[in-house]
Amino acid sequence: MFVPWMPEQGKKTHDQDQSAYPLNQKICNEAKFNEWLVEEEIMADIARIKYLRVALQAVGVIFIVGIYSFVVIWPSGWSWHSGPSHHLPHYLQMIVGVYATLGVFLLIASRNPLANLSLIWFTVWSSVVHAGIMAAQALANSEQIAHLWGDVPALLSIAAVLAFLTPRSTLATALDAGER
Repeated sequence: MFVPWMPEQGKKTHDQDQSAYPLNQKICNEAKFNEWLVEEEIMADIARIKYLRVALQAVGVIFIVGIYSFVVIWPSGWSWHSGPSHHLPHYLQMIVGVYATLGVFLLIASRNPLANLSLIWFTVWSSVVHAGIMAAQALANSEQIAHLWGDVPALLSIAAVLAFLTPRSTLATALDAGER
C-alpha cells in the first residue's frame, strides 16, 4: 500500500514542542530545589553541630562538678540518703565518680561530636533510663518526691537537648567524612 509522504508527518508541531518545555523546566526546577534543600540540610546540621559542641561542654562540666554541688546545695532533690550532705554514702560516691568520668569523655567528644555519636547516644538513653527509674522510685516513696523537681527533670532536659542537637541522618556521615 502506498502512503504519500507528507511534510508534516516527521515533524513536531510548534504546540507539541512547547508542551515538552514545561515538563523539562519542571524537572530542572525540581533538581535545583533538591540541590538547594540538601545544601540547607547540610548548613542546618553544621549549625546544630556547633550548638552540640557547646552543649557537650556544658553537660561535661555539669557532670564533673555540678552533680556533687547540687547534692551539697539541695540534698532533698539530688541525694537519695538522709543525713548530713558532707558525708557521701558509698552509692553516691559511685554515682558522682561515674558521672564525672562521663563528663570528662563528653568534653573530649565535644572536639569532634560526629566521631563520638555512640557516646552521645549512650548519654541520652542512659539519662532517660536513669531519670525514669528515679521518677518511679520517687513516686513510690513519698519522702523522695523532691527528686521529681530536682535530678529527674535535669537528666531528662540533658537527654532532650543532646538528642535534639545530635544529627541522625546520613548527612552526619557525609559531614563526618568531609571533616577528616
